[in-house]
Amino acid sequence: MSSRYCLTSSPDVVRALFQHTNTHDFPPRYNIAPTQPVAIVRLNVQHQRQLVLVRWGLIPSWVKDVQKFSTLIEARSETAAEKPSFRAALRHRRCLVPCDGFYKWTGSKGDKQPHLVHRKDGLMMALAGLSEDWLGADGSEVESMAILTVAASEEMSRIHDRMPLILEADQFDAWLDCTSGSSDAIIDMLNPDRTPDLDIIAVSRTLNNPRNDHADVQQPVELPLR
Repeated sequence: MSSRYCLTSSPDVVRALFQHTNTHDFPPRYNIAPTQPVAIVRLNVQHQRQLVLVRWGLIPSWVKDVQKFSTLIEARSETAAEKPSFRAALRHRRCLVPCDGFYKWTGSKGDKQPHLVHRKDGLMMALAGLSEDWLGADGSEVESMAILTVAASEEMSRIHDRMPLILEADQFDAWLDCTSGSSDAIIDMLNPDRTPDLDIIAVSRTLNNPRNDHADVQQPVELPLR
């Protein structure tokens, strides 16, 4: 599970990569956790890229009681097209999640060691996401998202068997274009063969507390030899 990630690039850097037409000012986030507001990029009704804030933790439109529904922070790419919670979003509401790195943990319960994973070339990442718009009977509305995951690359498999699906800039248009109402055009993207080279760095265990959202959580640590 990729239950945390970071977005530390400036708004200008984010906009340069994702080419969204609106402007948004936001501070660097070093420890983004589920249920928090997060930035995604999607197409608006004019088919322009737009950066918006939504809740991390997808709520399918058919859910009756949000309070009794478990948070869906991830969707497996291999089964998303068939799962009732994700199949409509995969056809109609795909999005991109701006990200500078994500975190994975090793170790047993009570002794978890976090690792920061980022691109070796230093560029931002675009994670493949799904978004939903939930409407309650009382008129309340919650916009939410989940991140798609794939089998870990050879590098990542040293610490975990899953990782987020990372898209390249030349895939953005096809991923965001949901006008066909079908997921056929993006099926190949769900089985990636273009995963970028990644660096994996053990970092401070202060990251384990989601309230710690500052640069120190990314401080590299040396692990004891085993």
